[in-house]
Amino acid sequence: MASRAPNPLGAIVSTDPARRPSRNTRLAGRYVTLVGLSAAHADPLYPHISGPDNAHLWDYMFDGPYDDIAAFRSTLKARETSRDPVFYAILSNKKLAEAGHDGKEDDAVVGIASYLRIDPGNRSIEVGHLMYSPQLQRTPAATEAMYLMLRHAFEDLGYRRYEWKCNSLNEPSRRAALRLGFTYEGLFRKHFIAKGRSRDTTWYSIVDDEWPGVKQALEAWLDPANFDGENKQLKKLEECKR
Repeated sequence: MASRAPNPLGAIVSTDPARRPSRNTRLAGRYVTLVGLSAAHADPLYPHISGPDNAHLWDYMFDGPYDDIAAFRSTLKARETSRDPVFYAILSNKKLAEAGHDGKEDDAVVGIASYLRIDPGNRSIEVGHLMYSPQLQRTPAATEAMYLMLRHAFEDLGYRRYEWKCNSLNEPSRRAALRLGFTYEGLFRKHFIAKGRSRDTTWYSIVDDEWPGVKQALEAWLDPANFDGENKQLKKLEECKR
């Protein structure tokens, strides 16, 4: 009787767990600094993400929009103690510099981001709950915030998989994932009921083998030499990947 061929198996990898992210971590870049989110960030951020003109910012979020500042403060207060997700405020370095030593750091907040679905054992983590104020959207600062979180997850915390998920109808989020270097993985149909509406979820990821190339492209695009005197890009991020 012929011997049975062995089944194919995955590569052997270290089972050492990754580190959990901490809200006490401070991630500083050229344009932005990320710090643990607190209720103190509510008041300066609220005017930029509230009201009828900004209601669309909440269309694909699981919460909001908020009709009053008290409810928003309460939400951010609860997020101070969350272990998954771990929330961060995105601070504008330009606003920090303008505030000087006498200014309040909290007043520089321009957005929110988080790590979630944190799985140290399998070394997998997701980025999400992104709330970018109009001041942050489509700026080098927005890209840098994602770069800082990616670098921290792979290089400091030891994760091997970094996920991005979004409502399949959220075309700007899908474009952003591909632009940043994420790979499309598939569509989870009828994944959630969010705010009474059916949601299909699109999945993307970057894995540790891909990170060096993604990092090189992001750093090349963020390099000050890639921007002219009016802070306009000379090369698109897609061109930096070549």
